[in-house]
Amino acid sequence: MQHKYLMLLPTLLSALLCLFCLSQAVAQTLPVVLTLPADTAAYHRLAGEAEANLQKQVLAQWFPRAVDPAGGFFQNYTEDWKRGTGNEKSIVYQARLTWLASQAALRYPEQAKTYRVYARHGLDFLDTKMWDKKNGGFFWGLNDQGQPERGGEKHVYGISFAIYALCGEYKATHDARALEQAQRAYQWLETHAHDAKNGGYYEALTPAGRPILAPLGPAQVSDEIGTHYGIKTMNTHIHLLESLTALYEVWPDRELRTRLEEVFALVRDKIAVEPAGCLNYLFLPDWRPLPDHDSFGHDVETAFLLTEAAAALGRPNDTRTWALARRIVDHALDYGWDTVHGSFYDSGSVFGSKPYVTEKIWWVQAEGLNALLLMHARYGKETPRYWDAFNRQWEFIRDHQTDAVHGGWLATTLENGDAIPGRAKSDGWTECYHQGRALLNVSESLRRLAGE
Repeated sequence: MQHKYLMLLPTLLSALLCLFCLSQAVAQTLPVVLTLPADTAAYHRLAGEAEANLQKQVLAQWFPRAVDPAGGFFQNYTEDWKRGTGNEKSIVYQARLTWLASQAALRYPEQAKTYRVYARHGLDFLDTKMWDKKNGGFFWGLNDQGQPERGGEKHVYGISFAIYALCGEYKATHDARALEQAQRAYQWLETHAHDAKNGGYYEALTPAGRPILAPLGPAQVSDEIGTHYGIKTMNTHIHLLESLTALYEVWPDRELRTRLEEVFALVRDKIAVEPAGCLNYLFLPDWRPLPDHDSFGHDVETAFLLTEAAAALGRPNDTRTWALARRIVDHALDYGWDTVHGSFYDSGSVFGSKPYVTEKIWWVQAEGLNALLLMHARYGKETPRYWDAFNRQWEFIRDHQTDAVHGGWLATTLENGDAIPGRAKSDGWTECYHQGRALLNVSESLRRLAGE
């Protein structure tokens, strides 16, 4: 009997050697798992780190520094937080700081009085300066002299963020003026921008509220978000989904719900591409997609916004929405994730092997952090993929995107995380909304996962 087993020994050793070689080959093709399975201690530690970053690197950098005593918020700051030239004010920046001040008032009861002052300060400026008293609607921007830029042109993207901010301010202060202004802005959009034939909204508008349309051709004329006039975009409509969700939470109006359902269906069923899990970016008015790049940051942000809207509509566990949200995040990880440095690239082709933009943009990293933890909370028992990526994403933000010298977040870094000298900390498009929301959500979610 012993002789029989000895005869099998070479075969067994050969099989073990083959298995070992195979395991080594597989290991080289799989992502490295850098963390142990999530536990309560890890959740607590990371929640504390995210909360500290929120307070020190986000809130303390903008408030009260950015509060302009003359109204609204200063928006131009250099990399070392010196006031930059000019005092123009864009609706997006003013709305986003108003929103974040409101969220801080809700999160920190001991500081709520202070942050409510900042939120009301933002409300006052939106209400008295950025709202067009003659034609209605919010101006896109005001110049140094407080006059409307681009002749008073308006854009649904900016108005959407004003609605979002006003809803946040109403939650924080219960100021009826904020809700009334949000309702007024929504009704203005319904009257002037909604496309009753094709659904969704025309995006760029004249001061009087007429959609600005232009034929496609070599003379490309761009609106305030860099899109050819007359084109509908994923970017505007996902943020409409966000603002209509916020408005419905404080004003559960029946007609508003109908519109929210419409925009929700557009984002989920037309903008998102099944089964790939990516998003089309540009559309003709009738929602025929135009070829364009894949924005990984918008992808992962949309995964969150879809689940948020589904919850507001009373369907928090809608399986179709969650399945799509997961595919969107998976697609971004498959094609937009930097496996070397552990962070998301900005953009690339839908199935390209090399991203177009390899620099790391602050808002993309913030939205990635939020979406990865969202997926881990939902699917973490099935796979460690999202938790491992979340940890690597947080490490990149903590070690590279956060400015250890001057404070705040670096707007852009090189692919490896090195800082790019001279980049502004704050301007009309660079502010604290994305990282503020992500850190608010992540710290709260981590504590919930820890059982607090």
